[in-house]
Amino acid sequence: MVTPTTWEFAGTRGAVTARVWAAPEPRYVAVLVHGYGEHLGRYGHVADALVRHGATVCGPDHMGHGLSAGERVLVEDYEDVVADVHTVVEAARGDHPGLPVVMIGHSMGGLVAARYAQLHGAGLALLALSGPVLGRWHVVEELLPLEEMPTDPIDTATLSRDPAVGLAYSADPLVWHGPFRKRTVRALDAALRRVNEHGSLGALPVLYVHGEADRLVRPEDSRVGVEAVRGPGLTERLYPGARHEVFNETNRDEVLADVTAFIDRVLGG
Repeated sequence: MVTPTTWEFAGTRGAVTARVWAAPEPRYVAVLVHGYGEHLGRYGHVADALVRHGATVCGPDHMGHGLSAGERVLVEDYEDVVADVHTVVEAARGDHPGLPVVMIGHSMGGLVAARYAQLHGAGLALLALSGPVLGRWHVVEELLPLEEMPTDPIDTATLSRDPAVGLAYSADPLVWHGPFRKRTVRALDAALRRVNEHGSLGALPVLYVHGEADRLVRPEDSRVGVEAVRGPGLTERLYPGARHEVFNETNRDEVLADVTAFIDRVLGG
C-alpha cells in the first residue's frame, strides 16, 4: 500500500492538513473529499486502488476533523470547506500541470464536492459521489429544532455489512465520537438548500453510487439532490444490501472497479 505524505496550509478557519498518495507517473489527479466526523486517513485502500489505476491522490482533513485544527466537527459555513478543498486542488494542479482532475466525495464530502463542482466545475474532468448528503438529510431535519444535541454515538452497523469496519471506526482516535454541534447542523441545512437552489452541474460527467440499504444517508433523500444537480452526464449505481460506506462494504472491490471504469470511460484508457 502506498504511504501518504502530509502537508499543512493556512485554511479559511485555521491550519488544514492534507494528504498526498503519489503515483510515479500519474495520468490524472484524484481529489478525495471525506465525510462528517471522519478523516482522510480512512481512505488508504481507496487511494491505493486509484494510485494503481494511475492517479496521484490527495485531499484535506476538513476543518475540525482528523489532523486539521479547529473545534472538533465545528463548521460555521460549508463554503469555507469548499475553499479549503480548492486550495488542495490548486496545489495539485501546480504540481501536475496539464493533468485532468477528478473529484470523489463521500457522504458530507459529497455535499462539499457537489458545491465545489457548482463553483469550479469547469476545472474538473468528472465528479463521483458516494452516498452523498444531498437534497435533504433526515439527521439535519431531526436535529435542527433541538436546543441540545443528543449524545448518542453513531450506530456503526449502519456503515457496512463488514463488522470490522464498525470496530475500526469505534477505535479510531481521529474519528469524532461525540455529538453534533448545533452550528454545524445549521451550516449543513444552509449548504443543502444552497446546492439545491444553484441547480444543474451541466455537462460535467457525474457518477452517483449508493448502498440501497443505507439508513444513515437514505438513497431516497439523496435522490432529491441528485435530481437537482444532474445533467445529461449522470451515471448511477445502486448496490443491493450495501450500507452507507460503499468503499468499505463487502463488495468494495466491485464499487472501486465501477469508479475506475467510469474514470476510464471519461478520460480514455
